[in-house]
Amino acid sequence: MATAEILQELIRSPDRLQAVVEEAKMLAFEKGILMRTRDAPNSSEVVTFQPFTLLPSPVPKAAYLQALRVQTHLNTLMDKISQDAEFLEEALAGCVQVDDYTAKLFGIFKQVQKEGRTQSIVVSLNRSDYMLDQSEDGSASLKQIEVNTFSVAGFGATDRLPEVHRKILTAVGLAAESEFIMDAKRTSGMCDGLAKGWELYGREKAVVLFLVENVQISRLSHRVLEEELWSRNIPVIRRKFSDVSRGGSLDESKRLFIDGQEVAVVYYRNGYMPQHYTQQWWEARLLMERSLAVKCPDISTHLGGTKKVQQVLARPGVLERFFPNQPQVVEQIRATFTGLYSLDMGPEGDQAVEAALATPDRFVLKPQREGGGNNLYGDELHRVLQALRSSPERMAYILMDKLRPSPVQNILLKRDFPLQVSDCVGELGVFGVFVRNGEETVMNECVGHLLKTRSAQHDEGGISSGAGVSDSPLLV
Repeated sequence: MATAEILQELIRSPDRLQAVVEEAKMLAFEKGILMRTRDAPNSSEVVTFQPFTLLPSPVPKAAYLQALRVQTHLNTLMDKISQDAEFLEEALAGCVQVDDYTAKLFGIFKQVQKEGRTQSIVVSLNRSDYMLDQSEDGSASLKQIEVNTFSVAGFGATDRLPEVHRKILTAVGLAAESEFIMDAKRTSGMCDGLAKGWELYGREKAVVLFLVENVQISRLSHRVLEEELWSRNIPVIRRKFSDVSRGGSLDESKRLFIDGQEVAVVYYRNGYMPQHYTQQWWEARLLMERSLAVKCPDISTHLGGTKKVQQVLARPGVLERFFPNQPQVVEQIRATFTGLYSLDMGPEGDQAVEAALATPDRFVLKPQREGGGNNLYGDELHRVLQALRSSPERMAYILMDKLRPSPVQNILLKRDFPLQVSDCVGELGVFGVFVRNGEETVMNECVGHLLKTRSAQHDEGGISSGAGVSDSPLLV
């Protein structure tokens, strides 16, 4: 690749490299690719650029297009799962016995089921993540890591990163290659889902509530979404769980009010980790789920994005449950699956445990958590699984084949991080928007992509956790 050759030239010319890096960082500031700092996450007086790669990374065009094509089917799948209470109960039966966080979510789900859903409008903002798995014969195939249905991130401030990468490629003499960088204008498409939910709710003065975290390092990225909605004359408010607990209420029609303002849509940007909750905040979550407000996502869609559901979907015949008489759709989705294994008590789970203990480097141990940094690998996987070998506590996890992507070279631009060429691996994410009103599908679209890149020395590359950086796919 020409980009790899340019990187080596830049490393041999430190002054030129420094000039190109400085230009890239200045472009990031110019285009608003910014974030608050980890030292002052709630202050807008100290900001830095969002970490990104100096050059775009090569991604096979065929794999990129495959990921885009399957997204609307995945949107439909997630919605069908959310409507299938029996499936969710069966899939999560073991997990909720031993995982308190999932059990609390499931308890809210059961409460909503018992009372009956008050709102038939559903809005889902999804992201499906993939890696290219390198087989022994040298071929690579697109394999799904996970589907995210809650607090999906990766759009907003970084939408303009392709503009930075095009200018940098031109600056280093690769102007022709810059034509193969795909645009990433995903914020408008993702906001279409929130806007449609607000519109269907049908009360002009009602607001979209961004339910946000206490530590708001991503506030500037959220701001891009907020401004997009305000530009459409859709009012937005930001509140925390504590604000809902203090100032939230339901009227006799179960309309949700926060500090006297009616809420049309609850957009969750917080609540995907156990530490996001106190007992009062669990009660606030239940209040919102019981309300007439449109939830993005609602509790059943949240559960549909759990790792356990992902593992169950990979079983033979399960996709057919949701797509009867649609073998081509089933084939498209299943082609992206890798090996996923249950750790439930019994012979199947025992066999998976023994395989992982014998060859831990072949697997990833996944708990029912989001946000990055939760999965276990290698020696740590072996230690934890050995301790849980005969315990029902192992049902809180699933086992997945560890993917083996072929590294590419790049320079990771992070604050106070040394400039060096690193072997890197990327995760391709594809965004989807799904809106349903009762039985009618109002919107089902694929609205863009992201590329997260990390050093091959790290097992996980979440941008929020600090290991990964934003990237642009250069189609090859």
